[in-house]
Amino acid sequence: MSLEVEIKKLIINALELEDIDEDEALFIDGLGLDSIDALELGMALKKKYNLKMGSNKAENKKYFYSVKTLATFIREQQNDQ
Repeated sequence: MSLEVEIKKLIINALELEDIDEDEALFIDGLGLDSIDALELGMALKKKYNLKMGSNKAENKKYFYSVKTLATFIREQQNDQ
């Protein structure tokens, strides 16, 4: 299973969604997720992938844009370990 598929499943399960597209924006114009969803998603991703996120909101927002950007971020973190 690809990392993108794993992330999609995690998001769908954590936020009780039907389905999402890998390129679709997760917040605002896309799925319309809110800050509570972001916290839940962040916690689920940290737990599953042992992620370390900085305090730079703009940078975190870039990573959380879509499933694909999350996958890139996770791969980068795994390569740094």
